[in-house]
Amino acid sequence: MIVPRSRLLFWVAIVVMPFSLLGAVLPTGTLLSVLVIASLVFLVVLDAALAYNGLQGIHVKLPDVVRLTKDVENAIDLQIENDRGDSLELRLGLAFPREIASPHEDLLARVRAGTRFSRISWPCTPLQRGIYNLDACYLERASSFGFWSVRTAVPAHAEIRVYPNLLSERKNLAAVFLRRGNFGIHAQRQIGQGRDFEMLRDYIPGDGMEEIHWKATAKRGRPVTKLFQIERTQEVYVIVDASRLSARTAMPTNSVVLERFITAALVLGLVAEQQGDLFGISSFGDRVQNFIRASGGKEHYGACRDALFTLQPQMVTPDFDGLCTFIRLRLRRRALLVILTSLDDPILAENFARNVELICHQHLVLVGMLRPPTARPIFADGRVTSADDVYQALGGHILWHDLRELERSLQRRGVQFSQLDDERMAVQLVSQYIDIKRRQLL
Repeated sequence: MIVPRSRLLFWVAIVVMPFSLLGAVLPTGTLLSVLVIASLVFLVVLDAALAYNGLQGIHVKLPDVVRLTKDVENAIDLQIENDRGDSLELRLGLAFPREIASPHEDLLARVRAGTRFSRISWPCTPLQRGIYNLDACYLERASSFGFWSVRTAVPAHAEIRVYPNLLSERKNLAAVFLRRGNFGIHAQRQIGQGRDFEMLRDYIPGDGMEEIHWKATAKRGRPVTKLFQIERTQEVYVIVDASRLSARTAMPTNSVVLERFITAALVLGLVAEQQGDLFGISSFGDRVQNFIRASGGKEHYGACRDALFTLQPQMVTPDFDGLCTFIRLRLRRRALLVILTSLDDPILAENFARNVELICHQHLVLVGMLRPPTARPIFADGRVTSADDVYQALGGHILWHDLRELERSLQRRGVQFSQLDDERMAVQLVSQYIDIKRRQLL
């Protein structure tokens, strides 16, 4: 496509208009006016003809996959291929989705003569996680005389993957990421003797009766004691609720609840890998959507991250019955199940408490939810100035009482229930996970 430039309008204004008036006022100047205007028209037409194929041989290549982090400024590298070999000044444009902000609407690129490949970086900042596609790059080049601009769209496909931002959590988890000792900045004492069988040895005075291996004792004719070792590799699963309640806004960060769930899940996965455990993830709504069996390594963590970063809230009711049945059938080995959900709805809480009995006897279940901002005792906040504040405080007290009753009910089933703070959710989950390993509850 060819479009006029400001230079063409300028020359039309200073040549066509004055000489047209000159030919109309002075008959002797008619011939001169026609020649000047005709010369300008000839140059403009010639310039358009020469510029018609001005962008042939120009190609733009984008990376197949671009990995970015939410709210972190980064850049996308564009490679310009010039088969023509001459000097070029190009104006480039990319149709970014609204979820990706860029300080530039277009960029200017100068390609030197004899240079076939050139590279340019386009700065951008993702505002929301997910997958986004770029299908074309828009090019513009001025004609030889500068009267016209030649524009075209060349195919250039790139898949932009925006991952959750974990950098803000590392500030609070600095001690955990330091590889000193077993659990963070210093080693902590293990409680108990372990659960994994290691070996048999002869009985030593002081060994407990429950430690004697009676079959080996009868076979050898002398007391034999069992030795156990502390479990070093265990399975940890983080199960994320992506149903309708996860679409609410968490306070005070004003982020979506599901965003906080995903960030906490990935941080816990990093810590579990550092501690030598196997990490797996699952997500569910009205059905189980993703399930990645626990494993280790960078590739496995990348697969877990890819399964979570595209997750979006769904306007459905969570199916705890289907989730617990799925876990019962798929997970045979005892594992730590960290379920991130919202149980401030009484009906959902009752449904969850009823279905969790299917898995709580085989697995260690840890349930975490964001603390509702209004759930507090009625006299905890003295800022009551109107009747509406009284009713709001009363509703918050009822919610706080229901959550405490739910916690007691789940504790009787062996399920740990905790209300997490928005800004410290990942830190609290990691602390609970480390405490479980230290106490050998798994």
